[in-house]
Amino acid sequence: MTSFRRIALPGTAPEDVICLPDGRVVTGIDDGRLLAIEPSTGDVGVLADTAGRLLGLDLDADGSIYLCDHDRGLLKLDAGRSRVHVLADTVDGRPLRFASNVAHAPDGTLYFSSSSQNFTIDRWRSDLIEHSGTGRLMRRRPGGEVEMLRDGLQFANGVVLGPDADYVLVAETGGSRISRYWLTGDAAGTSDVFVDDLGGYPDNMSIGSDGLLWVALASPRNAVLEGIFRLPLRARKILARAPQRVGPAPEEVVWVQAFDFDGALVHDIRIDDVDFGFVTGVAERDRVLYLGTIIGNALGVLDLRG
Repeated sequence: MTSFRRIALPGTAPEDVICLPDGRVVTGIDDGRLLAIEPSTGDVGVLADTAGRLLGLDLDADGSIYLCDHDRGLLKLDAGRSRVHVLADTVDGRPLRFASNVAHAPDGTLYFSSSSQNFTIDRWRSDLIEHSGTGRLMRRRPGGEVEMLRDGLQFANGVVLGPDADYVLVAETGGSRISRYWLTGDAAGTSDVFVDDLGGYPDNMSIGSDGLLWVALASPRNAVLEGIFRLPLRARKILARAPQRVGPAPEEVVWVQAFDFDGALVHDIRIDDVDFGFVTGVAERDRVLYLGTIIGNALGVLDLRG
């Protein structure tokens, strides 16, 4: 048996979530505030305010937090500080738009995604409909140099570094797959597919305290949207610019999966009857899942210990 509850927040769209060593969980909301929540009491504190639109988060071993801000780029909040600083806001001389998620390597290298070059987050459905693949995976070296590793990704989203930093994984929401970019060995600089043909649209990912790769599935795959993908690009572009309210709507369920690093499915958890859905972020600690979403004003807590 599992139990589910909500933790109300003083704001909306807690897109991603991470766990701190002291037991608190951290999320960013759409007005740029970075919040720390005590799960047992629901008490909320503000760690920082980017004055932007917060998305993916990653925690360093020294307590620093890396942040993807849709408006401002790739940011960092040093441990014990309350003011963020910009790590990257341009790529190849052009403004960095729609920074989505980030993962850090032990040597200070950062890997981060950008979901779209054609649309903002308020038009994320339009990017999926157009399906032109403008998502990117990038690397920031410790010295500050930024380079693009992959483009042509279908709404690049969650980013996780593989064991021993041999590769980096990126969720392609519009492709219903998790792609892999090799960093070491004979395959370095090449890409393949880590998990393909997922039943839903993957969003943010994280490594749990159990060592598994946890994946948030925002929605089950939609037959209408999948049909649109097969239309000519010109038709998709026209449909993408229609009002979002007339496009295919996501099914609001709680759905997360966990994989080992051989790509084998270990957990498949789907709940349809709770007042929560469109899960965009997941963090596991001691068999408790903390869930983010962009369509509400609460975090979800799913206790698997029962």
